[in-house]
Amino acid sequence: MFVIFSVFYILIAAAMIVLILMQRGAGADAGSGFGGGASATVFGARGSASFLTRSTAVLAALFFALSLGMGIYLGHHGAPQASSGSDLGVMSGLANKPAATQNAQPAAPANPEIPQATKPAAGDVPAATAPAKSAGDVPAATEPAKKN
Repeated sequence: MFVIFSVFYILIAAAMIVLILMQRGAGADAGSGFGGGASATVFGARGSASFLTRSTAVLAALFFALSLGMGIYLGHHGAPQASSGSDLGVMSGLANKPAATQNAQPAAPANPEIPQATKPAAGDVPAATAPAKSAGDVPAATEPAKKN
């Protein structure tokens, strides 16, 4: 049903473009109003509308009505909105996978020839030592003297 409306929509749009381009503009008669023409107004007498003008108006009304109808149709029968994240398209396969834990160790080594790192025991780690002071170090800040 929607495909049929889409085809009519495109045909009406193309016909409107052709009819609009075939019409003469109102400015085409402007030169006759400034001497040498029998026109009483600058842009010519309006008179009755021509076939091109009337058919353009009918096609414009059909185009507007079809646009409105297609919008209402898609509002009721279009794709459902995914409010719970159930329809994620390409990403739907990733929605239910648990997140990987940080710093997770692999269960088995990938290559047995490569040695794996082991966790050091609590007593194996040496305590941190303070760095030796050099002559270029800046002394610690002291509080300014209070004036009485």
